[in-house]
Amino acid sequence: MTKVLVATVKPFAPKAISEIKEILDDAGYELILLEKYPEQADLIKTVGNVDAMIIRSDKVDKDVIDASGNLKIVVRAGAGYDNVDLEAATNKNIVVMNTPGQNANAVAELALGIMVYQARNHFNGTPGKELMGKTLGILAYGNVGKCVARIAKGFGMDIFAYDPFIDNKIIENDGVKAVDSAEELFKSCQYISLHIPANEQTRTSINYELMSLMPENATLVNTARKEIICEDSLLKMFAERKNFNYLSDIAPDCKEQIESNYAGRFFFSPKKMGAQTAEANINAGIAAAKQIINFLENNNRTFQVNK
Repeated sequence: MTKVLVATVKPFAPKAISEIKEILDDAGYELILLEKYPEQADLIKTVGNVDAMIIRSDKVDKDVIDASGNLKIVVRAGAGYDNVDLEAATNKNIVVMNTPGQNANAVAELALGIMVYQARNHFNGTPGKELMGKTLGILAYGNVGKCVARIAKGFGMDIFAYDPFIDNKIIENDGVKAVDSAEELFKSCQYISLHIPANEQTRTSINYELMSLMPENATLVNTARKEIICEDSLLKMFAERKNFNYLSDIAPDCKEQIESNYAGRFFFSPKKMGAQTAEANINAGIAAAKQIINFLENNNRTFQVNK
């Protein structure tokens, strides 16, 4: 019987597991559950005799890949997949997929939510500002970026976007102003919402040269990955620009310096929260299970990321 391992330090919601199991049962597959495991060694020990694996933020590094015996596919339930060693997987002919779009609305709602929280001074009882009429720049107009634009329209924001991989006509058809460079985006917008992946090209790419282009009362919002931020540049911006704010779904390594010196100008969630909704949890888990079946039965590789 085909074995599918669901390995999650941060478990899926019980309803998600129930629906994943039902989907796998109908296909004649066996579900193996590994939740809240304390050590990476537990995952290494369990992966040896499974055919497929569903993960969330769990690390599938070379040691895990090397320990796998029959593993044919790993599906990351979510958009980002930098927690999987793609090279090691490819070398062992293991397909890696993500589930793009399943968490998009949850991440977008968080991005706008923390913008409101910051604009209203963390709801501390003092007068704040409104988002209406403010300029918002979206860096990367994928599934999350599109959702951010949709929600921001409801706030009455003036929305811009830059994505070198998407035709400007597609962006403009959504009622969003397309710009031709990241520099133009940062120069044009009081709020910048980041939705780029973390890879060799993007790590530390959000640097002082870009941030310093933002107008007065600038707010940088990061619901992507902390690695895309150049933290030396971030600290320089905080020191030089008294009205610069940074809001992030995951705390930077320089968190203590910011907390000690720049009260009221930042927000860091206690852990990565973008996909932490019941709906996103269920949607991503179900999508992952269906993609595994579709790959194993039909060789469907639509969402493969290690091509």
